[in-house]
Amino acid sequence: MDDDVNDAVHPPLRHIRAGELSSETAQSGGGMHRFAAISGDTTGSAKLWMGEAHVEPGTRSSDHHHGDSETAIYVLGGSPEFVFLDPESGAETRILTAPGDYVFVPSHTPHREENNHPDDTAVVVLARSTQEAIVVNLPSLDPPR
Repeated sequence: MDDDVNDAVHPPLRHIRAGELSSETAQSGGGMHRFAAISGDTTGSAKLWMGEAHVEPGTRSSDHHHGDSETAIYVLGGSPEFVFLDPESGAETRILTAPGDYVFVPSHTPHREENNHPDDTAVVVLARSTQEAIVVNLPSLDPPR
């Protein structure tokens, strides 16, 4: 066995129950609510942020990006849509999702989330490559020139 592992004192695992998610996180408004599960504040995480977002029926987030953070999204419920500008054509592009789908959002990519369903809240699980939720709200998806 590796003596370094056996001799080291490691922090304990942390269990965050569903009712313990924190709403003290960056938001992008428009009927979208983010909740932190794993973050520097909730667990002492240094490199990872994980949580969930709830997008109310018939709403959309503000246009935004997540700075240097890459974001992975798992659709837990509902049918959220992810909107961005195609880099080649400049046309607004939509990703239509269903439960079980994944979406990858590269760092600094302007986008927004929409829930165009009139009755169901969309719920997604989020994981980010930075320990805190970075949300930079934008006036539009079109980057400044």
